[in-house]
Amino acid sequence: MELNNLMAYELLEKIKNREITIQVVIRNAFDRIEKSDKLFHSFVNLSKEKALKKAKDFDSNIQKSRKIGRLLGLPFANKDLICVKDFPTTCCSNILQGYQPPYNASVIEKIVEQEGAIHIGNTNMDEFAMGSSTETSCYGPTYNPWDLDRVPGGSSGGAAASIISNQAKIALGSDTGGSIRCPASFCGVVGLKPTYGRVSRYGLIAFANSLDQIGPITKCVYDSALMLEIISGKDPQDSTSVDIKVDKYTEEIKKSVEKKTVGIPKEFFSDGIEPQVKNSVKNAIKKLESLGVSSIEVTIPHLEYTIATYYILCMSEASSNLARYDGQRYGKMSQNLEGDVFDVFNRTRGEKFGAEVRRRIFLGTYALSAGYYDQYYIKALKVRTLIKNDFQEAYKNCDVIIGPTMPCTAFKIGELINDPIQMYTIDILTCPVNLAGLPALSIPCGFDNDELPIGFQIIGNYFDESEILNVGYQLEQELNIFRKIPSLTKGGM
Repeated sequence: MELNNLMAYELLEKIKNREITIQVVIRNAFDRIEKSDKLFHSFVNLSKEKALKKAKDFDSNIQKSRKIGRLLGLPFANKDLICVKDFPTTCCSNILQGYQPPYNASVIEKIVEQEGAIHIGNTNMDEFAMGSSTETSCYGPTYNPWDLDRVPGGSSGGAAASIISNQAKIALGSDTGGSIRCPASFCGVVGLKPTYGRVSRYGLIAFANSLDQIGPITKCVYDSALMLEIISGKDPQDSTSVDIKVDKYTEEIKKSVEKKTVGIPKEFFSDGIEPQVKNSVKNAIKKLESLGVSSIEVTIPHLEYTIATYYILCMSEASSNLARYDGQRYGKMSQNLEGDVFDVFNRTRGEKFGAEVRRRIFLGTYALSAGYYDQYYIKALKVRTLIKNDFQEAYKNCDVIIGPTMPCTAFKIGELINDPIQMYTIDILTCPVNLAGLPALSIPCGFDNDELPIGFQIIGNYFDESEILNVGYQLEQELNIFRKIPSLTKGGM
């Protein structure tokens, strides 16, 4: 159907103008999932019955001219670590099988309950969001719709795959070190990581509290801007959310970018970046310059310490956060109850956590141990401050910072899963943003010779999402590739 290739905002217009019913929209979404998800495995749990009932109710409300939400009737995919009341939310981990939260996350309240998006299901992800490929899920991997032999990126890979394959129109992910932007880059969609504190984390099952941030994944920048308007703002249930004015992002994006200055860190174009990625990003920079944008070289001198700093901090926080999953307080207990309570706890965690989660708990616990706390954790906090200062120094001379989102395009499934160090290093361009708490946007800017998408990253100063969305939107319109879809999703699929 024609509606498959519509952007979310275009579909909203058709719904509001009564050109199409919400029931048709939602049935179409589930038809596509039924046909295509055996290939892509975007979803881990679906909410078909409830979604269809809500669609029928919404159609009735429209006929009665009741209030229409800003996302009314849009099929919405949710990453499987953002709590949905009375719906399985498992972090794609065996230890949380059967868990159904008794409450909604704040972002779910805003998107679904207040603005009328229809939750169609939860999407696949790396277990507890620990990964860059969506291969560590207890449900099995998600496959990239551009090439089924390749990963979709992680950890929000299922959400990104659901968007590019037109199974859903809008999705939420979480970004701890690039988990929205990495799959956005690998799947050729738009992924936005807001400033830390811009969006409430209440109801987000924590991986690393000082790094995690919820954000939208969509087909175009306008749809991400619309979602950010809705989910942003102070939340009394999250003490880390900030009471700062939320801009009208959907209006700000349409302003001219003429006379803006973009900073290009020389470190973002090192030898570790694939040549095709470099060329595509440089061509996109030329497009920006043709719009009147000026570019300057900046430097992030402590970038080389990013990976070590990030993984010490995130693993330390993960070891603390995941201590609660012992089968008694939270999680599914081992069937083998032999030994004392500590034996059962250890057995439960050994059986139910996957290899990558166990690895990060071990390393995080080590970094926090009495003999190494100062040597690793405290030192990492100090380097984090240096990285934050590098960005602030760069912003003295530019409005936004730009470069590749990822150093490569999507790699093959199984290629890096047994090489954790190499897997960690591909986050080199996304992790520093989380360490500094800055907002960043990834948009597709081209394709390599294998027709795999390449991501373009735009990093803004604190709470300056308007700037990155504005630059991203204008570049998106100039490149005009955002409607391109994988051949696997064309036709009847």
